[in-house]
Amino acid sequence: MNLHLNITVNKRKLLSIAILSCMAIVTVRCSAIKAQQKTNIILILADDLGYGDLSCYGSVRQQTPNLDKMATEGLMFNQFYAGSAVCTPTRVSVMTGKYPLRFNVTKHFNDEEMFLQADVPTIPKMLKQAGYISKHVGKWHLGGLNEIHVNDRTNNMPGPIEHGFDHYLAMLEDPLYRRPAMIEKYLYREGGKYLVRDEKRIEPIEGHWTDIKTNEAIQFIEENKNDDNPFFLNLWFDTPHAPYEPAPDVSLNPYKQKAKGDDLLYRSMVTHLDYSVGRIIDKLKELGIDENTLVIFTSDNGPAYQGSPGALKGRKLDFHEGGIRVPAIAWWPGKIAAGKESNQLLHTNDFFPTFCAAANVECTKDLNLDGQNILPYLQNNSLEVKRDYVFWQIELYKGNGNYGVTVDKRPEPVATEVVRKGNWKLLTKEGEPVELFNLEHDPYERWNLIKQYPEITSELASAMQNWLKEPRMAKPY
Repeated sequence: MNLHLNITVNKRKLLSIAILSCMAIVTVRCSAIKAQQKTNIILILADDLGYGDLSCYGSVRQQTPNLDKMATEGLMFNQFYAGSAVCTPTRVSVMTGKYPLRFNVTKHFNDEEMFLQADVPTIPKMLKQAGYISKHVGKWHLGGLNEIHVNDRTNNMPGPIEHGFDHYLAMLEDPLYRRPAMIEKYLYREGGKYLVRDEKRIEPIEGHWTDIKTNEAIQFIEENKNDDNPFFLNLWFDTPHAPYEPAPDVSLNPYKQKAKGDDLLYRSMVTHLDYSVGRIIDKLKELGIDENTLVIFTSDNGPAYQGSPGALKGRKLDFHEGGIRVPAIAWWPGKIAAGKESNQLLHTNDFFPTFCAAANVECTKDLNLDGQNILPYLQNNSLEVKRDYVFWQIELYKGNGNYGVTVDKRPEPVATEVVRKGNWKLLTKEGEPVELFNLEHDPYERWNLIKQYPEITSELASAMQNWLKEPRMAKPY
């Protein structure tokens, strides 16, 4: 009888242990899913930063130790492409995961009547489904930040809130303020006088505009560091876009004996951008949330004037590589292997589906995204990102564009579209082929192969013409 009792008790103990073990496994799995859902996401976008402007990309002109370190701790991209060769269309690509042509956005917006249509899916709208709190900080350039628009949303165009952000801090993008600040070169030094936060004009904030943005971003991170409140921070710097102004001394002093004029100012601006990114990364580490935060850094298009495309041909407004291939780094300790480089073709369209995947939000087929979810690739860059055709389109910008008077000239012929498939890249003007390059053999676009490869030219041109005929929304202005 005692033996039977002992066996029964032991069975009960074993059953209890088994149940507890199963519960533990379920708890671990639920915790893992919960942690996956709560990945914080930070997108840092520079303005007019060239492929050759960071020391980790080969620059010897200015030092960028924080971004260099970010690259050694993360994944650096050698073939990352902006959605356009000018700012606004790229920002549309970032926010929507689609080619800007889908929204009939083909050039940069002015500060008055141009805007991104309100009823379109955006990153913050999607992430809200998973309980994310989101904030936009810095340059917007998607319309709706004229003072008249801010004061009367009912009868005016949408701004950051209407596009899904819970909060924002931006400079009023109003000709009354922004235009003279650009012309008279006090955008960065006095930008804090013309700010709007969450639809309200605020009292002036003292300090350099780049520092104000960084301080605002850090405060947002600190306020939302709790794991129960995942956040999306959209930090869009103006720098190193003109006007060229002196950065604070911490970034200006290293170059005072090496350069002068706009050369000195540009170097200081790039280094202060680097300094600011370093402050963000250091804060994540200090708060212990670095391993739960995906950070991506890139630029909206190629460089202007003082900026450098490195050895690439072309720059801002131009569809040669220097105008659309930009520096980019992905950083996520413990999730993205450190010290790796990628040669895969990646695109700003990819941010939307990738951020949704990181937040465990489903992107349904009816969204008709042009971008791809590259999260599996970021976490295992031995995988291959497979693509078919990739397209670009821009309105014809006449003149010498963003080229120095004595330094260089805009490459000719000027193209208004690009289609790429694999290593083949065709530039067209209003749909008609003008140049064909094989980027594997000729990354600097020196040899036009249209005559040598008529079949490839015909295939790519046909794909381009079909793409240009696809449906698009009415012009947003």
